Amino acid sequence: MQIRIAHPDDVTEMFRVRLSVNDNKMTQEELSAHGITHQSLPAMLTGQGRGWVAEDRQQIVAFAMADATEASIFALFVEPAFEEQGIGRQLMIAAEQWLAEMGCTKIWLETDSNLNVRANGFYRYLGWIEDGLQADGQTRFIKYL
Repeated sequence: MQIRIAHPDDVTEMFRVRLSVNDNKMTQEELSAHGITHQSLPAMLTGQGRGWVAEDRQQIVAFAMADATEASIFALFVEPAFEEQGIGRQLMIAAEQWLAEMGCTKIWLETDSNLNVRANGFYRYLGWIEDGLQADGQTRFIKYL
């Protein structure tokens, strides 16, 4: 398994991973309604944004994205067949380290507020603190770096 910085030409595979997940599932149309498209994603990988991908045999199986302007983890998704292997943790470490290097001291992320979504327990395990329910129904987590 190799973790590397994401490039704009990874976007198609990143979308494939995003659409494959079982928790916090969204369709291509729902993502588009949130402004997340094949056209918008490359810009989120440069400047104050960065992404990382995990590759297994040269195939992207997971990715994370962070935004230093917002001090946030924008995305973290692992293809179901590759869950429970520590890949998400490795990607989160890379994103957190980069945000710290960019001067962020308090970072945040939002996720599905459904208690059955495993990501909530994963974030707590990694030291994230639940910070409340947001107006859009998502749960916000924060972490001090």
